[in-house]
Amino acid sequence: MNRLLRFAAPHAVEVIDLPRAELSPGEVRVRTLYSGISAGTELTAYRGTNPYLTSQWDPEIRLFRGGADSGQLAYPLDGWGYSEVGEVIEIAEPEGGLPADAPRVGDRVWGIWGHRAEGVLTIEALRGHVLPEGLDPVAAAFVRVGAIALNGVLAADLGVGSTVVIFGQGVIGLLATRFAALNGATVFAVDGIPARREAALRWGATHALAPDADLALTLRELTGGAGADAAIELSGNYHALHSAVRAVGADGTVVASGFYQGEATPLHLGEEFHHNRVQLLASQIGSAPNRLRARWDVPRLQRTVVDALADGRVDAASLVTHRYRLDDAAEAYRLLDTDPPAALQVVLEF
Repeated sequence: MNRLLRFAAPHAVEVIDLPRAELSPGEVRVRTLYSGISAGTELTAYRGTNPYLTSQWDPEIRLFRGGADSGQLAYPLDGWGYSEVGEVIEIAEPEGGLPADAPRVGDRVWGIWGHRAEGVLTIEALRGHVLPEGLDPVAAAFVRVGAIALNGVLAADLGVGSTVVIFGQGVIGLLATRFAALNGATVFAVDGIPARREAALRWGATHALAPDADLALTLRELTGGAGADAAIELSGNYHALHSAVRAVGADGTVVASGFYQGEATPLHLGEEFHHNRVQLLASQIGSAPNRLRARWDVPRLQRTVVDALADGRVDAASLVTHRYRLDDAAEAYRLLDTDPPAALQVVLEF
């Protein structure tokens, strides 16, 4: 049997048993070692706020359609999770044999197969996903979230001498802070949780600030009156997004990387956004920023993160604050939902 995490209803987590799937030629069976829980996207499914529950995404015209009772997804929701690490235990070779860069039995790999004891993936899906020798496998649970962070940093077009304000210093925010600092930018980190501000300083921020009413004025003082060149918003909070608009100076760029839910009532677009000609960009892991798409794609983002994990530039494993067995997953989600300051990365151990 294969054990699998299920959202039976909003705020209801179960672990179910499913029959073990047979492999078809060209498929790989992976025994899960670790699976990281996303405190953003996954909680929208846990809480019942994900837009796919009430709308249909049309990939051809790239619009959500429909309203209540027309959702693309419905409870129970099985197999959520996108930060898995495991060991290849079985391969069904395709006709013609395995490609030279295909994983082999015994290899440790990272990928996306959800919170389940075993994943079945195509060989193609795992090409280039073998962990480098010596890399702590739990660190590889950060490849996908690291790519989200790196994508936002690339969208902000940072370099030596640039200034950036990064809102939200959870896992993805801290990774973005690290990548921005590695790019040579001066980083002002913003978070309401003191422990996360302290972590941001360790991860490369020059200043770590609380999101108070004077934040925009403080940032003007720290930047000689100019405001920041760019801001990256990673919390998914509309108040933070509005603060990000106020944080940048004239012709500044705001990168919205959070997964926003509901109406954006805190935004006041007739104020600084309009008068400072602020450029607002969405960053989402489906593709690289427009200006880079000839040379960057999602696999390159992920390879870059793996390289940074492997050579020690990013110590992602140190972000793990809680580990739970799959049977205790409901407790893990309750923690993230009700006491966000208590945790950074929560990992399920198999």
